[in-house]
Amino acid sequence: MSDLAKEPATPPAVGEQADDRKARATARARGHLVKLTIISSLGGLLFGYDTGVIAGALPFLTKDLELSNLQVATVVSSLLLGAMAGSLAGGTMSDILGRKSNLTVCGVLFLLGAVASALAPTYALMLVARVALGFAVGSASTTVPVYLAELAPKSRRGRMVTINELMIVTGQLLAYVINAVISSFSGGHDVWRWMLGVAAVPAVALLIGLPFLPDSPRWYALKGRPADARRVLAVTRPRGEAAEEFEAIAAHAQRDTAENRAAALQDLRSFAWMRGLLWIGIGLAVGSQLTGIAAVIYYAPTILESTGLGTHASLILSVAIGLIGIIGTVLGIYLLGHVNRKPMLVVGFGGIAASHLLSGLFFLLEPSTFRSVAILGAMLLMVFFQQTCIGILCWLLLSEIFPLSIRGFAAGTAVFAVWTFNTAVSFVFPLLVGALGSTWTFLLFAAFNVGSVVFAATCCPETRGRSLEELEDGFKVHGATGRRIQTSAA
Repeated sequence: MSDLAKEPATPPAVGEQADDRKARATARARGHLVKLTIISSLGGLLFGYDTGVIAGALPFLTKDLELSNLQVATVVSSLLLGAMAGSLAGGTMSDILGRKSNLTVCGVLFLLGAVASALAPTYALMLVARVALGFAVGSASTTVPVYLAELAPKSRRGRMVTINELMIVTGQLLAYVINAVISSFSGGHDVWRWMLGVAAVPAVALLIGLPFLPDSPRWYALKGRPADARRVLAVTRPRGEAAEEFEAIAAHAQRDTAENRAAALQDLRSFAWMRGLLWIGIGLAVGSQLTGIAAVIYYAPTILESTGLGTHASLILSVAIGLIGIIGTVLGIYLLGHVNRKPMLVVGFGGIAASHLLSGLFFLLEPSTFRSVAILGAMLLMVFFQQTCIGILCWLLLSEIFPLSIRGFAAGTAVFAVWTFNTAVSFVFPLLVGALGSTWTFLLFAAFNVGSVVFAATCCPETRGRSLEELEDGFKVHGATGRRIQTSAA
């Protein structure tokens, strides 16, 4: 036989073409994932903007509508109360309507709420608009992380979900900057209307982009629509990976249907491991707010003014908080690709405890510029640990740990706890400062976070490197903490 006859039947060029086709398919899948991440995360941007914009608009709004102190308090808190209701309803709505359809409802409420609050002629209409915005914020904060987690490949899930947190802090910074710019170039009494009305722009972008997005393949499978689930996976995964993941998703959906697990409350009554996961989710939600982040964001100007730093510090601090938030979030997203979830939680809660301890000790110093700057530095350090570790991991884990049959309901319940304790901390903080003084108040928050370190180390499961179906199977066998589940370094 000649040497020519011994040559392989498939020329090398064919193999190279196959590799090229595979590379193009992978690039197309990533392009689809990037598109759906950016569009759906506009809900996070609106979340951040609507929670941050009121700080700059409130002084002008108060004068223009002639609000009393009680009315000012209700205007601020109405969004938080709406968010509590939206987080509860949003989880159930996303289970019934679908993740994408529920985001469409949120987009409509974001748009109507922004326009109504900007045009509100009276306190009563402003209150209604703020509650509607709050409902959208709460529902979106439940739905967006779940939607992204269900669409993401396991290797990219952490980074995709936490892009939403980056959009939240970007929205907050955007609110602070726009407030400063508008107030500098417009001296009119109705400047607050422009500040609030800007939120309509990303709301319109969200509504325009959503029709081009698919719904979650896992939701499609649970609703008995396997062809749609396969279609979505085909455009967001390379071919072999899509087929393998479809089999796992379809098997889990079929099992859920066979076990008649349609009602989340029934599931929670029937399965102890699901109840355990729900309690862990609630614990994460509560811990993320006992960091004191709400107190720092809402009361930082008041705190610094009490140290003698001056009224101009409020504007500087607002922008500094936004910048530190973005830096911390970007760093956190990078770390998610290299570090397991649990160590990041432990370090985050530990760093926040140390920051509050420093703040409490600095308040014992004699009034001076050094004391004011030191307290400011400790507060910014707290924000850094919050955004690098706790903020991104709270939303990520709440989108990962719950099984498919209760995911929407359980995530909504945990996010309801987030907003409940956010509201409680916002309300109680000035009362604690008045009763205990600043030093003991910050030391109390330090103690809360020491408790959160223990909780994270002993109760929180490790989720990195595993698909949602692998996690569910592991929890079912090994319990909610998943202590015996072998973690992956992937």
